[in-house]
Formats: sequence, C-alpha cells, structure tokens
Amino acid sequence: MDVSLFDFELPEELIALRPAVPRDAARLLVVRPGGEPELEDRVVCDLPELLAPGDALVVNATRVIPARLYGLRRRGETAARTEILLHRRLDAARWLAFARPAKKLAPGDRLSFGETSEGMACLLGRLDATVESRGEGGEVTLAFDLAGPDLDLAIAASGDIPLPPYIAGQRPTDARDADDYQTMFAREPGAVAAPTAGLHFTPALSEALAARGVARHETVLHVGAGTFLPVKVEDTDDHRMHAEFGVLDAATAGALNETRGRGGRVVAVGTTSCRLLESAVGPDGRLAGFSGETDIFMTPGFRFRAVDALLTNFHLPRSTLMMLIAAFAGLDVVRRAYAHAVRERYRFYSYGDACLFLPERRG
Repeated sequence: MDVSLFDFELPEELIALRPAVPRDAARLLVVRPGGEPELEDRVVCDLPELLAPGDALVVNATRVIPARLYGLRRRGETAARTEILLHRRLDAARWLAFARPAKKLAPGDRLSFGETSEGMACLLGRLDATVESRGEGGEVTLAFDLAGPDLDLAIAASGDIPLPPYIAGQRPTDARDADDYQTMFAREPGAVAAPTAGLHFTPALSEALAARGVARHETVLHVGAGTFLPVKVEDTDDHRMHAEFGVLDAATAGALNETRGRGGRVVAVGTTSCRLLESAVGPDGRLAGFSGETDIFMTPGFRFRAVDALLTNFHLPRSTLMMLIAAFAGLDVVRRAYAHAVRERYRFYSYGDACLFLPERRG
C-alpha cells in the first residue's frame, strides 16, 4: 500500500509534553467501526463501563531502561562527543544502538560513557565500549567491556530515560519522567520506549476494572527504538520491520483461550501487546506460549486472530503503528477518528490521550 495513505496533519501544539494527572483522567476516544455512534468522547476512567464482565485486558509489563548514553569517541589521541540510543540487546555484553553522529564512528573506535568532558569522569563512573560494526541508518553494534548484571547497573548509572524525539526536542528530560515514562505494570527491564497505552492506568482504575469482572493478564514485549523510525519507503511491501523480543507464558495463553471460549473479549493494551499476541496465535485462533523475537508487520488486509479490542494512544503519521490500527479498524475509520481527534483538540503521542477500538465481535 502507498505509505502516504497513512499521513495526516497534526498541529504541533497537540503533541503532549506531560501526561494527564491523574493518569486515568486522559481523554478516551471510543471508536466502534460500523457501530452507532462510531465515535464517542469519553475519559479513560470510563473504561470499566465500556468493557464487559468476562473480558480480559492484556498489558505489557516491560520496563524502560535509561538507554540514552552520552560520552566520548576515542580514536588514538583524539576524542569527540557522541550520543547513543540502545535499542536491542544481542547478548550479555553486546547491543545494537543508534548513534549520533553515526558517520563519525568506525569499527574499532572506543567509546566512553559517564563522562562530562574529555578526561573528566563523573561520580557515577565510566562505561566503555568498542564499536564492532556500523550498519545502515545510523545503527552500530557495540561490545561493552562489562556484561550481564554489571553492564545493566552501569547503564542504569550512566544513562538517561530515552524520551521520544517529539518530546525531547521540545524540553529536556527531568526527574518527573523517571516515573511518568513507566507504566504501573513495569517489572521486566529491557524496553527503550514505553508501552504508552499502559501509562493511563492507575491503581484505582485497576480496582474498578477488577470489580467489573474484567481480568488482567501480563505479557512482555521489550519495545525498541525502531518504534519511532519513520517508514522511508513509498510502499509498505518494501518496509523492513524492526524485531522486538517478547514472552507470553503458557499459563497466560491458556487463560486467554478460556476467556474467548466463554465469549469474553481479549483487549490488547497497546500495539506492543497486540503484536505479541498475534505473534503467538495459531491459524485456529488459539494462543500458545511464545518466547523470542517478532518482526510481525500488520497492514490493512492482515487477519487478526488473537485480539478482539485495542486500547492505544494516537500515533505518528506514516508509522507502522498507524498501519497496525488501520489494519485493525479499517483505514477509513482511522482517518475519521484522527480527524475528529484533531478537531476536538485531543493530545497526541506518548504522553497524550487514548483510543479504544471496539469492533463488532469477530467470527
């Protein structure tokens, strides 16, 4: 499909720079493809009355790591500043990362992080790595001198929370973001971007959903920085999807199969949960345990077998996430929903408002 079909105009002032307070006070656009009304303006704390007893929410329990590193590139006697965004772990000591400026890096270069200026280490210590290789689009492979838990601790000490560029370009990261950019479910470190639909949940909302008879299940998909990469090709068939590591345990898969067997709906909280569930489902519509990488790419025409409803934020134009929701609800429906959201001054992107897509029950 032509990528331009997933484009739209967004006034810059509608990009949210802070989340709603409390989180479940964010606005919620309910979208019922083919239903009446098709579009309904609500708030996130209305979610319990929009779902039915016996439905099941699936949240992503990944935790964002401080994956943005600032440091120095060392080559012989010279040094230059560099910025690294980790996005995919390869093994105990090696990461794929995006670098700026990437063209100045070459295999064999030594990088030192946790430094404030050349030759001056900060109190948190220093983290060193070697550039193993350089790929396309600013991607590099880094081999760190530390490995395993020692490397994790060093990254936590040296790194910053990697706010998306549309936020970081308008204000600096601060102490509030350390909490604001984590969901209440975050427990498994490994993501370099938040599963943002989960940011809307509060303990009070979770209690109300439980009282309504809506179950909650956790899975993990470590969100990569590829989430924010623009689709640069003209046709979706030519796009290479980024891979992300995820886990759905067998017990959770079984519980979700039982939910659908009883007539309940599986409601994915976020596109990340949706991608993992659709990676773990068989042709018969039954889920099984899953552990590994997925590069599943959903565009209109994709057949959803595991997910019945989807709670998600408003996404970037021409992004794979826009393509996913268009596949789920229909491109025309999504275009009308986004036009409505712009007219009604909804807040967009990671810290913004949410959509709940409630199609008619799939056969």
